[in-house]
Amino acid sequence: MLNEAPAIVQRVWNYCNVLRDDGVSYGDYVEQLTYLLFLKMADEQTKPPFNKTSIIPAGLDWQSLVEKDGDELEGHYRHILETLGKEKGLLGVIFRKSQNKIQDPAKLKRLIELINAERWLGLDVDLKGEIYEGLLQKNAEDIKSGAGQYFTPRPLIKAIVECVRPKPGETICDPACGTGGFLLAAYDYISKNYQLDKDQKLFLKYKTFYGKDIVYSVARLCVMNLYLHGIGGDESPIEVGDALISEPKVNYDLVLTNPPFGKKSSITIFNGEGKSDKESLIYERPDFWTTTSNKQLNFLQHVKSLVKINGRVAIVVPDNVLFEGGAGEVVRRKLLAECDLHTILRLPTGIFYAQGVKANVLFFDRKPASEKPWTKEVWFYDLRTNMHFTLKTNPLRYEDLIDFIKCYNPENRFKRKQTWSEDNPDGRWRVFTYDEIIQRDKVNLDIFWIKDESLEDSENLPDPDILAQEIIENLQSALDQFDGIYKSLNDE
Repeated sequence: MLNEAPAIVQRVWNYCNVLRDDGVSYGDYVEQLTYLLFLKMADEQTKPPFNKTSIIPAGLDWQSLVEKDGDELEGHYRHILETLGKEKGLLGVIFRKSQNKIQDPAKLKRLIELINAERWLGLDVDLKGEIYEGLLQKNAEDIKSGAGQYFTPRPLIKAIVECVRPKPGETICDPACGTGGFLLAAYDYISKNYQLDKDQKLFLKYKTFYGKDIVYSVARLCVMNLYLHGIGGDESPIEVGDALISEPKVNYDLVLTNPPFGKKSSITIFNGEGKSDKESLIYERPDFWTTTSNKQLNFLQHVKSLVKINGRVAIVVPDNVLFEGGAGEVVRRKLLAECDLHTILRLPTGIFYAQGVKANVLFFDRKPASEKPWTKEVWFYDLRTNMHFTLKTNPLRYEDLIDFIKCYNPENRFKRKQTWSEDNPDGRWRVFTYDEIIQRDKVNLDIFWIKDESLEDSENLPDPDILAQEIIENLQSALDQFDGIYKSLNDE
């Protein structure tokens, strides 16, 4: 059966291409596949050797779909989606607000037959997950769908998890979970690096992982992704909603997240004439260090509240979080004082599907109350200067991050050695003390020291696609600065 998996993947892809001719995007296709695969696997669980009671109400199950054709099939499929969307738990998260995007009943029938021909629960768990991850990646690459904003490069996620080293029995949360990349990487790490007993396996499956996403369609992809990897039960480990809206009721041992890149949270307000305006959301929370409309700063404050005392955090943030004045400076001062911000990874450009993003990974531990600041020194790894990546011709690979993991020294991060020195000014790994950082203007953490070769040598210009990428990034950076000036003028 396992040898047939590549053939199954190929058939799934081929059919996706047929549907795209009818205007069904990768995103819509993956969603329809999610509904149908879930119904098929729920049906398989009712048969030997599983013999479980079906979680799908009678008359709305897989067999009821297989038996129908034409307009009757399309009408029944719509009825199934609408009814299951009103259920609670796992069913509700997967089917809520679901719609049939395959308008041609013959093509819907063909997709049902394609799925029905395979025994999906007979596939190895990793293999099922691999098939689905492949679909999600293809969806992220489909620029028109905008799905890339929910997809963090998997090599980066793997490297982050290798550094923070999740352990059996720990609770792990991603408050902006997207399609579940961080949660799955943590699951893989624990599964492969520890010999788990029965209780630990049950804890890993049902009680380790929690997530939240504000977009229904993304949350269902995440739930299905976890389900296909053997995570979760009848209750969904993923909630749908705005993570920033209120103080967390539960704290976690480990928080891993890449919040959405937009700087402002907004809500659409309709006036009496039916016109709409977007208003910035201001989150007034007693656990926040400061009040701001900057979504990135709010997420940083939120994960500080979300993690347990002595818990660990790795969060992807754009550059503005490191240098922005006002609320940004307040957050940085508090972060350095109340947490141990021990590591910052400066990420290269050209690795995210969102264009023009300059981002970093902050690694910190939350600490108990203290009169003295907890951060003693911050270690920086510059993976950006003179590094050129593109999504298609030169994508970021796990191998590109091995040196960072080695420098991070996950075995004992208190025993680290700089690769930078006066004799080696291009060393990418450098430490700055708390005193050095706190004396910088606005406690600016946007620190770099390696000479940019593209500014020095006009004869060795990068490839055109890299130049185009850099132009986009510089324009984006300029717009961000203008936005900051505009906001500061309005605040005065």
